[in-house]
Amino acid sequence: MKIISVVGARPNLMKIAPFINAIKMHNQKFKSSVNHYLVHTGQHYDTDMSDIFFIQLNISKADKYLKIGSGSHAQQVGKTMIEFEKVLEIEKPVWVVVVGDVNATLACSITTKKQKIKLCHIEAGLRSNDITMPEEINRIVTDSLSDLLLVPDRFSYNNLIQEGKNKNRVKMVGNIMIDTFEKNKLFAKKIDVTTIIKKNTLKNKTLFNDKYVLLTLHRPSNVDSQNKLFTIVDFLTKRVATQFPIIWPMHPRTKKQLKRFHIWEKILDDKRMIILNPIGYFEMIKLNMQAKVLLTDSGGLQEESCVIGTPCLSLRSNTERPITLEQNGGTVNVIDEELKKLDSVYMNLINKKRKPTVPEKWDGKSAQRCLDEILKF
Repeated sequence: MKIISVVGARPNLMKIAPFINAIKMHNQKFKSSVNHYLVHTGQHYDTDMSDIFFIQLNISKADKYLKIGSGSHAQQVGKTMIEFEKVLEIEKPVWVVVVGDVNATLACSITTKKQKIKLCHIEAGLRSNDITMPEEINRIVTDSLSDLLLVPDRFSYNNLIQEGKNKNRVKMVGNIMIDTFEKNKLFAKKIDVTTIIKKNTLKNKTLFNDKYVLLTLHRPSNVDSQNKLFTIVDFLTKRVATQFPIIWPMHPRTKKQLKRFHIWEKILDDKRMIILNPIGYFEMIKLNMQAKVLLTDSGGLQEESCVIGTPCLSLRSNTERPITLEQNGGTVNVIDEELKKLDSVYMNLINKKRKPTVPEKWDGKSAQRCLDEILKF
């Protein structure tokens, strides 16, 4: 049986790595042949945003690299559909497996079903209930097309049942990204924070306080809005940086927008802000493990902060991952759309003690459950 898996951006790599390993283990144990074929659409076209993850997660080179690159949402989806259709016509898989909610997921899902091939969505059922998010559209469409919906938590399961999905096609498997975290957390723990800074800093700066705030920022809703970006930077310089140094791995999109709005040099010259190039998966885990507070608009980092126990301020007014919220036992707090509560929510977090929380089936064995569900479908 041939399975094609699709990745398009680096969060996908953290989710597909354990699935690939589960297939290898299955083939060794049962001497069977689940033929796996990996397609990378190239939605993340920056080398620093993708290649290092293949190396660190021990993923073999993709069998097919579509080289889609940048462009509008429509351009990325259209180009991907054209190129992925060619792959399907040649490889003729039994299953296509997509993960997450990036444009590659949407494009390959549509193309798969038009070719009458079975479709499995890993990390199905996430809902922010914010239709202005491109990812929300990707999730809804992909879930509506999928033959098998593999969900990470009870909230996602309930979302799909409430939408009328067939219970026999919705399976609770846990969070596959936590498989990757569990496999690599001990290695990441051994990395020295000062070494991460020295190897990746954009400007020669040192950590003057072992207590720091970790920041990541990349969503268009934050960085493409001049007013929002100014508000966040003002909050960082006038509140956060007066208390703790800020370690900020810089996303290429954010860097571009900071330059566009003429605040890049201000950020780079601030001695309290340690700006890093995009870093690897192990390095990000380590920084999250030791951070006083995590400020982020990344859903994946929200999930990791929950398991690690790092108090987390999500720079968003909603989340498709409510299992991570403080009111549901997690570590994450969201803010209002206008960012008016940014300061008060942050001040409430800085003295929070670490409180790791592991939701049901976030046990490092999700990938095997995913493969089992596909094989017995």
